Amino acid sequence: MSAFSAPVSVENQVSAAEWQTRVDLAACYRLVALYGWDDLIFTHISARIPDTEHFLINPYGLMFHEITASSLVKIDLNGNKLMDSAYDINPAGYTIHSAVHEVRHDVACVLHTHTAAGVAVSAQRQGVLPISQQSLFVLSSLATHGYEGVALQREEKARLQSDLGENSFMLLHNHGLLTCAGSIADTFLMMFTFQRACEIQVMAQAGGAELISIPAPILAGAKAMAAAVTRSKMGMGGALAWPALLRTLDAQNPGYAS
Repeated sequence: MSAFSAPVSVENQVSAAEWQTRVDLAACYRLVALYGWDDLIFTHISARIPDTEHFLINPYGLMFHEITASSLVKIDLNGNKLMDSAYDINPAGYTIHSAVHEVRHDVACVLHTHTAAGVAVSAQRQGVLPISQQSLFVLSSLATHGYEGVALQREEKARLQSDLGENSFMLLHNHGLLTCAGSIADTFLMMFTFQRACEIQVMAQAGGAELISIPAPILAGAKAMAAAVTRSKMGMGGALAWPALLRTLDAQNPGYAS
């Protein structure tokens, strides 16, 4: 398939809740491209369809800036396509995302990236350092997962699930970053924070000067604050930023809601 043509809209074939999820997820893909976090056609973002165990993921072969609400692929937890699509899905994406959706029923969205700064920090033994305000939010709910090669083995799913636990951020060593949350907006905002923390860390280390760590009592307080925010109806604050992000996207790369 050498050329991409937008698929026929599936809006009239799905529920209103699924269509809204499709629109928001397509927007999330395009925002990831807009911020330069994509990796050609690789990496992936998934979103659970409300009140089901099915989720949406990218059609394998499209650039993130091309993805539309109708082009997203609907699959079940076993990776079976539930609607016709000319595209397959990334098998590694299925492994990682189904692992999370299978056990984290509080999670609506999972976002995974391979950015240069993210992979650079994931390759450091100490991982994310407490040297920025951004890192406080990440460290408040951070898990790590050791590298096992390209995520194609189903046996890895149990280890991913165990390592993630109830956390919202995961550093996949030698691989990249992952965030998950109760909404697409919160998941994107978490990745923005995670990515920025990694960029700051790599830049600070490159400067060569001695780094100042945030005092332990402040770090402990941030963990309590993040836990309280997570339990609140406001979530992580993504709902406040999301409308503005969509306005930016509408100005620079419209067409995702089709």
